[in-house]
Amino acid sequence: MLKQVEGSAAVAEAIALCRPQVICAYPISPQTHIVEALGRRVDAGELAPCEFVNVESEFAAMSVAIGASATGARAYTATASQGLLFMAEAVYNAAGLGLPIVMTVANRAIGAPINIWNDHTDALSQRDCGWLQLFAEDNQEALDLHIQAFRLAEELSLPVMVCMDGFILTHAYERVDMPTQAQVDSYLPPYVPRQVLDPADPVSIGAMVGPEAFMEALPSARQAAAGTGTDPRMGGRIPARVRPSQRRARARIPHQRRRRDRGRPRVRAGDDQGHGRHDA
Repeated sequence: MLKQVEGSAAVAEAIALCRPQVICAYPISPQTHIVEALGRRVDAGELAPCEFVNVESEFAAMSVAIGASATGARAYTATASQGLLFMAEAVYNAAGLGLPIVMTVANRAIGAPINIWNDHTDALSQRDCGWLQLFAEDNQEALDLHIQAFRLAEELSLPVMVCMDGFILTHAYERVDMPTQAQVDSYLPPYVPRQVLDPADPVSIGAMVGPEAFMEALPSARQAAAGTGTDPRMGGRIPARVRPSQRRARARIPHQRRRRDRGRPRVRAGDDQGHGRHDA
């Protein structure tokens, strides 16, 4: 279905179509509109039994996502700029544990001086943290990549970061082709975790290891990102069901058609100068 919507609203609807089970977030511009829209859907019961967790910081947001994913839930969060830096410790843990968390990064400059506008230094600061990073060129790609991100994350047992330009995309109104729930369900199967933390069947994850095991884990994570090799973190082979064409950052879910209207000016939410609302 064709819609003319704000980029953040398109992403929020795409996330909702993926049937997340836990959403945790802390507000920071320019990603706030995404989690606000998802929060309204959860409050209205549209995503039941999804739980929306209000946390006290970005570090807490990623920590909640890690706990939720480790217990078998499809988990999502979003952040930007200094928020991504604040959760950096937990970001590395999510990758090392092989948890298929999906996170939106609304790319924004890192201060000082304080600058809320678009820049990729936030995502690039986490380039080597072990997450797959997908970059959207327009809001149609941002929508599609989030749906792909959940499938990639769960196929590879790796977290995925979907990066979209702050304000330039998050607050821009563009025409997008929104898939139906049935189309997304046919593309994204229910999440079946490889390993679940369960008090009835206790296991240890993220335990301390020596240098030899640590150096084995790092190339294993890189092999997982490539869809090959073995993954001792979860005790099994990496599934080969994701074809290379599906791993391309700019690939599209099968039913979508690219709609680029490059000549049409974008309209941002906000005042006449195009300034969106600035959240604390």
